[in-house]
Amino acid sequence: MTTSRITTDHEEIRRWVEAREGRPAHVKTTGKSKNDLGVLRVDFPGYSGEDTLEAVDWDRWFEAFDENELAFVYQDRTADGKPSRFNKLVSRERAEQD
Repeated sequence: MTTSRITTDHEEIRRWVEAREGRPAHVKTTGKSKNDLGVLRVDFPGYSGEDTLEAVDWDRWFEAFDENELAFVYQDRTADGKPSRFNKLVSRERAEQD
């Protein structure tokens, strides 16, 4: 059985993402202004985000993460014990309810 974890800790998120060769990103054209990143994502090499995602630096990504009061839901391992890339961003309010 696999379990998901929830965190808002920047270092924990960064370690998990970088251990899986991911990088912080946002969905192109989703922001309301030049300074608004819009929809945040984690981009992993070789997946479908190549045309839709744009890399951003960690400082800017975490700034938007905190401004939008998000929490990071992730899984360390798959059911067969391999490193998992499962993650999603949810509202902190929703995370507290689960």
